[in-house]
Amino acid sequence: MIQSVDRAVRVLGVLHGARRISLSELSARLELPPSTVHGIVKTLVAHGMVVQDRASAQYRLGPAVLKLGTVYLHTLELRAHAAAWADELAARTGLAVRTGVLMLDEVLVVHHSPRPDGSRQMPEVGIVIPAHACALGKAALAYLPSRARALLGDGPLRSMTAETITEPAGFSDHLNRVRADAYAVEQEEAVLGECGAAAPVFDASGALAGAVGVVVPMSEWPASDLVRTAVRDTARAISRELGADGWPGTFA
Repeated sequence: MIQSVDRAVRVLGVLHGARRISLSELSARLELPPSTVHGIVKTLVAHGMVVQDRASAQYRLGPAVLKLGTVYLHTLELRAHAAAWADELAARTGLAVRTGVLMLDEVLVVHHSPRPDGSRQMPEVGIVIPAHACALGKAALAYLPSRARALLGDGPLRSMTAETITEPAGFSDHLNRVRADAYAVEQEEAVLGECGAAAPVFDASGALAGAVGVVVPMSEWPASDLVRTAVRDTARAISRELGADGWPGTFA
């Protein structure tokens, strides 16, 4: 591992979580000397990855980060193939649909089909959700046993709500059930009032590509058999378009 690159990535990670932060705070969080952090930040500023607010002198992520993210989303094969199927799933179930990919211990939403009832909804492309607390993450982790073990190796998982499964043994058993059904659910584990159901998507090599699922209001939980069938059908259809020979596919 190249130390300077590792530190630059850590700087971006802190800025992502803090939104705006001073050099001294950034140095404290990274446990690095201010002079070291200043050199890294100055380089990132030169490349547009970080910008400094003139009034407060605080730092925040720059436009180059958005540019890279946009390029990633537009070139992501999963997103390209999932869009039409996700819209169809939303129309079929009357629910909002998210397509996501696993990034370390979080799920990144790469496509969002709003609930088709005409209500005002915030766009969700680009949001991240703790993988252990959402149906998309569970659907992915169930087919990535090494990633699941790494996540559980650090002890109890972070509690998002009182419903979050935090004990490693309990979560491991939960993933076994997900793997048996190729169908994952969560009930208010990440956000109160919000539940979800999801299924895994595989690519031509049989590896996990991501997951697709619906967002279900608590008032409409548990999801019906129609929703379960629709979610699984959609995941199977996207996998087929990505070239997968079978579904749910093989372990990665």
